[in-house]
Amino acid sequence: MNKVMSNKLYIALYILPALLLITVLIFIPLILTGYYGLMDWDGIGAMKFIGLENYINGIKDLKFWSSAYHSFLLAIFSTMSLALYLLVSLILASKIKGADLLRKIYLIPMLLSSVAIAQLWIKVYNPSNGILNAILIKIGIDNPPAWLAEPSLVLFAIFIPILWQYAGFYILIYYAALKNIPESMIEAAKIDGASAFQIALRIKLPLIKEVVSVTVVLAIVGSLKYFDLIYVMTGGGPNGASEVMASYMYKLAFSSYDFGYGSAIGFLLLIITLVVTLVVRKFTTSNEPIEY
Repeated sequence: MNKVMSNKLYIALYILPALLLITVLIFIPLILTGYYGLMDWDGIGAMKFIGLENYINGIKDLKFWSSAYHSFLLAIFSTMSLALYLLVSLILASKIKGADLLRKIYLIPMLLSSVAIAQLWIKVYNPSNGILNAILIKIGIDNPPAWLAEPSLVLFAIFIPILWQYAGFYILIYYAALKNIPESMIEAAKIDGASAFQIALRIKLPLIKEVVSVTVVLAIVGSLKYFDLIYVMTGGGPNGASEVMASYMYKLAFSSYDFGYGSAIGFLLLIITLVVTLVVRKFTTSNEPIEY
C-alpha cells in the first residue's frame, strides 16, 4: 500500500475522477459566467463583445448594492443565530431527557424543500387568515401588519423561516462536536467544583472553536448566495425591499433576458463571497492546536 501511495501516477489516477467532476461542474461554469459577463447577450441570439461594460455598470448599479445590503443583513442575522443554535446544542448534549427526540424534531425543516417551507410560511404570514395575525388579534392587536407586503418588515419576516430551516443543520454539527469531547474531562471539571456554566464556557466552547469557525463561514457564504425561499415568498418585492444578490441576478438573466449583465452580476457575487470568506477565515481561524 505504501508503494502504491508513493507512486505519483497512482495518486494522479486516484484524484483524476474527482478533479474532472469538479472541473466540469464548478470551474468551467465559473469561467463561462465570467466570459458571458463580457458580452451583450439575450441568451438566444448572437453575442456581442462589450468588454468590461457590464461589470462597470454592475459596480455603479444602486439596485445591485441594495440587494447586496439585504444579503449582508441576512448574513449578519444568520451569524447571530449561531449563538442560539449553540445554546440549544449545549442543552441537548447535557443528557437531558428527550434529547434524541428533540434533535430529530429540529432536523425536520431540513428534510423539507425550500418551496414547501416558503408555501408554509406564506400561509403563516397571510394577513387575513394566517396563524400569526390570528394570534396577534387574539391578544388585542386590531390591525396586524401584512408581513410580506410591508417594505419595512418583509426582510425580517423572511429571515425567520430561513433561520428556522437551517437550525437543525447547525444544531446537529454543534451537537456532534460536543459529544466528541471526552467525558473524562467533563467529569474531572465537575469533581473540581465547576458549574455547568463554567464547564460550557471554559471547556466545551474552547474545544469546539474550530467547528464554530467553520459554521460561521458556512452561515455567511450561504446567506450571501441565498435565493430559492426568498424568490418563492416575495420574488424580491415589494418594490425590491427583499431583493438579494442571487434573486437580482436571476431576474436580470431569466426575466429581463439580459444574460450578459446577469452573468456579470453573478461573477461580482462570486468575488464578493470569496473576499468575505477569506476575511472571515482570517479572523476566525486559530493556529493554536486543540488538545483533549
